[in-house]
Amino acid sequence: MVDVELSQPPFSFLDEEGRDRVRSGIDLAYFERDQIILDAGQPGEYVFLIHKGEVAELDPTLPGAQSRIGHYTVGDLFGAISILNGKSRYRFRAEQECLCYLLPKGLFKQLCEAYPAFAEFFRQRLAHKTRLLTERRAEGGVAMAGFMLARVDQCMRDPILVESTTSIAGAVHTLNDSHADSLLVQGEEGAGMVTKTDLLNALVVEGLPQQEPVREIAHFALITARRDQYLFEVLVQMTRFKVERVVVMEQDAPVGVVELTDVLSYFSSRSYVVSLQVEQANSLEALAGASRRTPELVRALMAQGVKLRFAMGLLAAINGRIINKAWGFVIDECYHADSCLMVMGSEGRGEQILKTDQDNGLILADDLEWPDCHEQMQRFTETLIKLGYPSCPGNIMVSNPEWVGTETEWRGRIAQWAASRDGESLLRLAIMLDSHAVAGKTTLLERLREELFERCSRDEILLSYFARTALRFSTPLTLFGSLKKPQHGIDIKKGGIFPIVHGVRTLALERRITATSTLDRLDALVADGRLEERFAEDLGEALSLFTELRLRQQLERLDNPDGRDESPDRVVVQELSSLERDLLREALHIVKDFKQRLSYRFHLEYS
Repeated sequence: MVDVELSQPPFSFLDEEGRDRVRSGIDLAYFERDQIILDAGQPGEYVFLIHKGEVAELDPTLPGAQSRIGHYTVGDLFGAISILNGKSRYRFRAEQECLCYLLPKGLFKQLCEAYPAFAEFFRQRLAHKTRLLTERRAEGGVAMAGFMLARVDQCMRDPILVESTTSIAGAVHTLNDSHADSLLVQGEEGAGMVTKTDLLNALVVEGLPQQEPVREIAHFALITARRDQYLFEVLVQMTRFKVERVVVMEQDAPVGVVELTDVLSYFSSRSYVVSLQVEQANSLEALAGASRRTPELVRALMAQGVKLRFAMGLLAAINGRIINKAWGFVIDECYHADSCLMVMGSEGRGEQILKTDQDNGLILADDLEWPDCHEQMQRFTETLIKLGYPSCPGNIMVSNPEWVGTETEWRGRIAQWAASRDGESLLRLAIMLDSHAVAGKTTLLERLREELFERCSRDEILLSYFARTALRFSTPLTLFGSLKKPQHGIDIKKGGIFPIVHGVRTLALERRITATSTLDRLDALVADGRLEERFAEDLGEALSLFTELRLRQQLERLDNPDGRDESPDRVVVQELSSLERDLLREALHIVKDFKQRLSYRFHLEYS
């Protein structure tokens, strides 16, 4: 029996008996430098697991250096697809003297039949493999299991329905009899909602008669969910839209109501509901206490393997509420209705998980008079620093008058940036394109973003300049298609995250897509026909992988601030598992493909 390490995927999908079958059935073979291990068109007879050395994957139909499409090192597998497809599509050649474990075709097929998860591993693309990695990381983590797996139908109340012609008095009696806090109103335009507070205000504050139809005070713009959604997602919606109730719909009919009190009660035994602390904070000190708990929430979400898109959504919603509440505490209320606080950069895209530098600006209504605006903005920036949001090295903050202005002044800035097309102007357009309103009058920002689309989306020269920035940093792959492995690590932000974020942002600008999240933009580009669904999904999974690798580095720095001095953007390839290296290599090849597509679309190959 050969002693071989089988703890990593795909062998981790076997039980101990299956792994013993592998150990008993494999042999060790030696290959000389430049020897063809498996040739194109040759039937697959073995799965090869590299014990020592390196192997190049070649496409013999391509000329010269272009034929090198893959590179495999210690711990990597190849040859399985050749068995599944009947013959090899590519040539595999030893780059140096190699030792490989050989798993015979017959045994491999037996294992595939006996262990479906093992077989599925070899048939899946990047999007599926990253999910396997997430699931493996979550093994053994149970603290967040209830949080992650709870569904809406586990926490929803039966709906209390009344006709739209029901009187206010009748609605009050219905609520009292049912001991509920809200009821749904059947209207011609669909279901609406009335709460106890609505009824009280109608009778006492507005002085409406008791016989007034309840439809006159109902809210018909509802936040909805499906019964099979995660409760986690509903909490994100409640936090983002600042509502306490979500209506559960099925085939356009209400089938239940989820109340914030029920959600928080469901999770009351867990310490991760930072949103509750944010909502209950009645002072800056209490808000700072809740804000300090966000790293704890991030660690819990990552430990349980919560999909990164959900985690980013929740953290973006919580950060938005923290900043919104801070605005309410610091800024005089008389200015709220005629100004709009916007966040930009990763915060604007909803992709900031741990707090990074502030990126914010302020839009003022043209007729607003605010004599001490600069002083209040200085105080607000200092408040955000106390809440854990460091000042921006580039000074993109409301304390800088360049990022505060009336709507007319902002329109002038956008026109100037679009006309200049220099590096700084393009950067500012990108920042503005990612902007998201977190407080005040949101329509001020909506009109400015429409102005930006109007000036830029059809300007082919500007789009070409704008897109070129995505190609600014090289992809950290060698000439042979393998991962670069510098001792100080590869810069995952420059090499992976930025090209996807900015490339997708460019396409969103061209297609006038209003979403700011990169993943939402990808969905919109698919719906628009600009990207194929499969490629967009792989781009999204690649971005999630890069972000998670970077996040892990950031969390390590938080845990050990006096330890390693490396940038959190740098990932040391040698410290990754075999599966993580494989995924990273695939993801970077997707980035390389995307950059080539951008180059063709915006004619950057001639620049």
